[in-house]
Amino acid sequence: MTLPFDLRALQVFLAVVDQGGFGAAARELHIAQSAVSQSIANLERRLELTLFHRHERRIALTTEGEALVAHARQLLERAETAHLAMRELHDLVKGEVRIGIPSMLGSYYFPPLLMGFKAQHPGIRLTVVEAGARRLQHMIASGELDLGVVIDDGASRHLARRHLTREEMVVCVPREHPFAEYYSVTPEAFFAEPLVLFQDGYFHREFIDTLSQRCGTEANIAFESNLIPLTKAIVRRGFGITTFLRRVVEEPDLAAVSFDTPSWMDLSLAWAEGAYLSRAEQAFVDFVLANR
Repeated sequence: MTLPFDLRALQVFLAVVDQGGFGAAARELHIAQSAVSQSIANLERRLELTLFHRHERRIALTTEGEALVAHARQLLERAETAHLAMRELHDLVKGEVRIGIPSMLGSYYFPPLLMGFKAQHPGIRLTVVEAGARRLQHMIASGELDLGVVIDDGASRHLARRHLTREEMVVCVPREHPFAEYYSVTPEAFFAEPLVLFQDGYFHREFIDTLSQRCGTEANIAFESNLIPLTKAIVRRGFGITTFLRRVVEEPDLAAVSFDTPSWMDLSLAWAEGAYLSRAEQAFVDFVLANR
């Protein structure tokens, strides 16, 4: 579709209306009066309408010209708004990043990164979704999330990844538990204890299920909870033990003990393979990788 006018023509038209004449409009726009006259003539020809009554020393809007004024102002205002929005995005004044984070990382690893990024880019909105690592992979693939933290195990080849951190999964027990004095704990000894575990879909539970299958021992599940504070409270009171990333256990009344073969998890920042990253999203990726 070919429009009968462009924004510059409307700008000239409104200058003539607001200034009350071609000469005054030319001075306002810093162009020749002949250029103003030519622009209006071209606009009228393309619209096939007369916009001004022309008298010897004055002009007046026709009915058609009066009708165009309101539309012209709205179009120019919207164009200015669009231009400002694009400039803000270009300069990272505005934007949005939707990121999914597993609860352990969301509570104990990412807060300083999120706050640091927000301090640098206060106009960018951060939407943080907490979910299990596997669920996050599906949300990224479906476009529900722009970015997410996933287990770097190669299970999802449709994701582009950047390595984020390597964390040890440790046994978490209260300080008075016998394991607290151990250098390491065997999987068999761990599974003999009542356990407090995350529900299916979280890398915490996936780690336990894999370990259980590997050593041929069934987990003795006493509680299931995805709430880290509740899980810690249960462990403190001696109703069960659990596993966490080591940094999650850094509290005076809890002890972190390695498995007899230390267990490590590689976690990556990921997005859909081949997906376009906006300037805000790319800035977030760059910031996280630079400050991990």
